[in-house]
Amino acid sequence: MNLKNILESIKFNKDGLIPAIVQEEGTTQVLMLAYMNEESLTKTLKTGKSWFYSRSKKRLWLKGETSGNTQKVKRIYLDCDNDALLILVEQKGVACHTGRYSCFFKSIENNQIKETREKEKFNYLSREKDIINEIYQVIQERKSNYQSDSYVCKLLTQPEDRLPKKIGEEATEVIIALKDKDKTSLIYEIADLWFHTLVALGYLDISPEEVFKELRKRRKLKNGG
Repeated sequence: MNLKNILESIKFNKDGLIPAIVQEEGTTQVLMLAYMNEESLTKTLKTGKSWFYSRSKKRLWLKGETSGNTQKVKRIYLDCDNDALLILVEQKGVACHTGRYSCFFKSIENNQIKETREKEKFNYLSREKDIINEIYQVIQERKSNYQSDSYVCKLLTQPEDRLPKKIGEEATEVIIALKDKDKTSLIYEIADLWFHTLVALGYLDISPEEVFKELRKRRKLKNGG
């Protein structure tokens, strides 16, 4: 099926738009809701980056065009009625213009609307690796919203100096715990090492999913494809 046939199959509304739900591929966390028209969907399919249509400004916009928080499109799904899109992306930085990772950070409880605490935002994630992505998302938020009492922010103020030093220190602690056969310490020190390597990934805007992909690729090669 060519692009023309795809566009003809989609049921755009009377304004020529279709809602697009955007999710992070690695965590399945819902990031945002936006709208597309034929032109923005076409540009998305051709460029592999998220393009939307602004209903208020009446123009196309590239996600991250001013902030740099772009989205690399991994997969696009069409719902059963062909009138809504689900887009799985690899998010660079944060998705929300408020500096939050996701636009969905408010909850309705007891007839009140309130902002959720960071630790509550990811409770619905079910896979074991999601704790890795949760920590990574918090790191990305800290990059965009400096907090003087944040350890992550402190590391990122001098990343070329502090990150290599901390990763080296934590790796040494892992080696010592391993040589001592101290299981409790080994678990603790590996958690420290993983955390600091996640900060390093966040510093360079490399998502944990890229590491997961590399591991899957190695596993595939080991098993002969």
